[in-house]
Amino acid sequence: MTSENLQETPDSDVEPEATSTSLHLDVQIESPSACQRHITVTVAREDIDRYFDDAFSEMMPTAAVPGFRVGRAPRKLIEARFRKDVGDQIKGSLLLDSMSQVNEDHDLAAISEPDIDLSAVEVPDEGPMTFEFDLEVRPEFDLPDWKGLKIERPTAEFTDKDIDDQLNRVLANYGRQVPTEDPVASGDYITTAISASHDGVAIQEKSERSICVRKTLSFRDGKVENFDELMKGAKSGETRTSKMNLVEDAPNQDLAGKEVDIEFEILDIKTFELPEMTPEFLGQLGDFETEADLRDGIKDSLQRQAEYQQQQRARQQITELLTAAADWELPPEMLKRQSGRELERKVMELRRSGFPEDDIQAHANELRQNSQQATATALREHFILERIAEEEGVEADEEDYDQEINLIAMQTGDTPRRVRAQIEKKGLMDSLRNQIVERKVIDSVLEHAKFKDVKFEPGEGGVEAVDLAVGGGEESDIPVATHGEQEELAAPKDHT
Repeated sequence: MTSENLQETPDSDVEPEATSTSLHLDVQIESPSACQRHITVTVAREDIDRYFDDAFSEMMPTAAVPGFRVGRAPRKLIEARFRKDVGDQIKGSLLLDSMSQVNEDHDLAAISEPDIDLSAVEVPDEGPMTFEFDLEVRPEFDLPDWKGLKIERPTAEFTDKDIDDQLNRVLANYGRQVPTEDPVASGDYITTAISASHDGVAIQEKSERSICVRKTLSFRDGKVENFDELMKGAKSGETRTSKMNLVEDAPNQDLAGKEVDIEFEILDIKTFELPEMTPEFLGQLGDFETEADLRDGIKDSLQRQAEYQQQQRARQQITELLTAAADWELPPEMLKRQSGRELERKVMELRRSGFPEDDIQAHANELRQNSQQATATALREHFILERIAEEEGVEADEEDYDQEINLIAMQTGDTPRRVRAQIEKKGLMDSLRNQIVERKVIDSVLEHAKFKDVKFEPGEGGVEAVDLAVGGGEESDIPVATHGEQEELAAPKDHT
């Protein structure tokens, strides 16, 4: 742990106006870790007396004291009568002004609000006032040379087959499920009652879900691999069982890392039929007059996914460069608190990049299953990208916000106005700002990079994601697409 003692005194060359508003502070800053600061501040008595004097001077014209006309009571009487109330008032002012000055003088780069126990702070009758608080800050580090990085860049010239495959994924969103008496096969839909137990004790009562039978079944707290093989040949009314290890970041921490038994009771089976490509159907999909227009839209969606992979590949390499030079200790409390916001930010980013909702849910489950590690990686990425942004003068403007919100609205099928209102209500405008700035920085890195082109691989849809914690836990924390998701090309359900 490091510590620094800093004595604040007004500079003799400072103008009188600045001197009168500056506080005489003694500041001690301890650094328990790279991202934590414990700060002790001592405010000089002369500042406390000045704040008292200003407060009483402001009170004098309106002070009401029995036996005197309003504003006519002696000052000493008013000071004695109202000292406690005024003390509570100036305490808040002294705290706010002191913390503001500390932040300006020492450039703490705070990433959270100060953690301070207000009830423990008192304005003394004599002598200085001392208070302390904890603060999470961006770590200090030497910025590595990020210009001229050798970066693998996913590139693609999408073939007719690529577009055909994606077209089938889009059409699957508008197909229909048809009951069948045949045994389960890969790609079928089953309605199943899911229950789970550990050491014979039930931990998840039957939760009914409609599931597409794919290679991997992803829950919020773990995965069942080879799920298609597990279900192959099953009939309605039968049950199939499997074991699954809950991840270390499982919502139910009592069972984190432990093996649970899962039972799938098959209630019914359906096959899937694709819709016919008629002019009426093209009109239902959106602003498409011909199949060629639809294919152009699909190609644009694939291109946005490729661009997203380019950014992610560049970001990973930047992170690797940074962590090779500095291994920061990120407090578990910070990671836990930031994990939810990182999840919501990632969902916004995937939506604006044209990923279908099934892929977003699968990615969200992947983040949940490794939440602390994923959050630590994301924070490290953010710290270095934010530093580059500061050096390069990169910021977000209103046009950037409009573009991001319009892309999310196109993906969810909602109006831009409603999307903006939802983001503001959730307090995610800062996350959106970070997303915009980080993307601009990545673009700048790409402008200065040396590239090695690699083939872009579209998602194969081998994961079925279920928004359920088998071991027990919270409700869904994924912002879901709204009423228009069935009407937008950008939100195809993956049924391959």
